[in-house]
Amino acid sequence: MDQAVLRERRAARKRQVRRRRQVGLGGVLVVLLGLGAVLASAGDDPPRRSTASPMPPATRTAVPVAKAPIHPPAALTRPAALPGSHRAAHEAVPILMYHVIGTRGTLTTNPGLWVAAADFAAQVQALRHAGFHAVTLQDVWDAWHRKGKLPSKPIVLSFDDGYLGHVRDAMPTLAAAGWPGVLNLKVDSLADMGGRKAVRRLIAAGWEIDAHTISHPDLTTLGAQRLHEEVAGSRSRLRRLLGVAVSFFCYPSGRYDATVIAAVKAAGYLGATTTRTGWASPAGSPFELSRVRVDGGMSPDDVLKRVHDARTAVQAAAT
Repeated sequence: MDQAVLRERRAARKRQVRRRRQVGLGGVLVVLLGLGAVLASAGDDPPRRSTASPMPPATRTAVPVAKAPIHPPAALTRPAALPGSHRAAHEAVPILMYHVIGTRGTLTTNPGLWVAAADFAAQVQALRHAGFHAVTLQDVWDAWHRKGKLPSKPIVLSFDDGYLGHVRDAMPTLAAAGWPGVLNLKVDSLADMGGRKAVRRLIAAGWEIDAHTISHPDLTTLGAQRLHEEVAGSRSRLRRLLGVAVSFFCYPSGRYDATVIAAVKAAGYLGATTTRTGWASPAGSPFELSRVRVDGGMSPDDVLKRVHDARTAVQAAAT
């Protein structure tokens, strides 16, 4: 074979080998560059939602009920921030006593316990115009015993038993005024109110929850064991269910005697409210705090007059 042809063939094979090597190196470079880009962008991608099936309910860890007291939201106006706030070491305070808020039915056996939602709203408005500011019973206690402060004209709005209208009607009305309420809750009424979730809405709105026994019996007729269950047991159950302090007690139908008072003290309450007419005062027994009853059909002026008359009666009795 001609030497020139051989040399040309050898040169062609060398060029072919060089081209293959170049193509191979280029492919490796492309792969490396692509891998680098993927790694560089991995930190910028949002995490992908897991496609795994959810944990079955039986293996989930239960969330324990809060044991610490639930405090009112910071947005709620507290007594010390209100105009005219001051120490009230010896100041008597009116505590209004409400029961059902709502429209009573035709078969209602005790119509005096029912206050229409519109009437209640008008009463709150009249109290505001008269200069009153609602506080909790704990606020009053702190002013009397712990150097706390109260507004210039404090008033407590208490609601006995526990009814749906307390959440549906009373809470929005008081929230619009920036006022808290005090619910004297009978444990057996939880279901009627909508359960713990409904009561927690009241707590979140700044309401105080106090005990009103489990089943609302006449406490003066009970034996020692049943009395302990209704008084101490209602407090422990509400604290466990709602995670609140439950520092005060309310006697069902205002029925109490020395034995009942002793049971309330032994259960750890700070005080108790009655159905006796008058203003609550630190000069009397903390376990016999008076209230001012609000009946169905009362006008705003009727409520203001009853509040005024209750104080006048107490002042007259003290002289």
